[in-house]
Amino acid sequence: MKLTKRNVYILLVIILTIAADQISKVIVRANVVGRTDFTPSERISLIGEYFVLMNVENTGAFLGMGSDLSPGLRIVLLLILPIIVLGYVLLHILKDKSLDNWTLFAFASIIGGGIANVYDRIAYGSVTDFLFIDLGGVFKTGIFNLADLSVTTGMVILLLVSFRKKKTA
Repeated sequence: MKLTKRNVYILLVIILTIAADQISKVIVRANVVGRTDFTPSERISLIGEYFVLMNVENTGAFLGMGSDLSPGLRIVLLLILPIIVLGYVLLHILKDKSLDNWTLFAFASIIGGGIANVYDRIAYGSVTDFLFIDLGGVFKTGIFNLADLSVTTGMVILLLVSFRKKKTA
């Protein structure tokens, strides 16, 4: 891989995404009492009951889905498959020179968030989730982390870029 300005941009977004996620998780693991069954034992109000910090160790994927799978199936679906997909997407964005900066940022954010959560599964056997938003029942999230936020943000950006391209076509 040639170290072009474009490739440095991609790698920098991935590395910063992983770093922000891992630093936040180290802080949460060290300072917030947590549990593994999606019933956190400590809730720290950041903005009233609207934005809450807690510590939940998620052995599954999104919202704990897959946590009841057999260990072998969990390894395949939550480790091996994501590593293959993330590697493929990284190769794609490094090779496809036609992608604009927003698309590159979106894919790099998704890759960084994915790598950060895969790392947690390998290193700790679970993913640390710690943020929860409840806007009075109008909008409510599951418990998530910065890697999840990066993946979601990347997906939203890809959707917006896709709609923008369709309008101009």
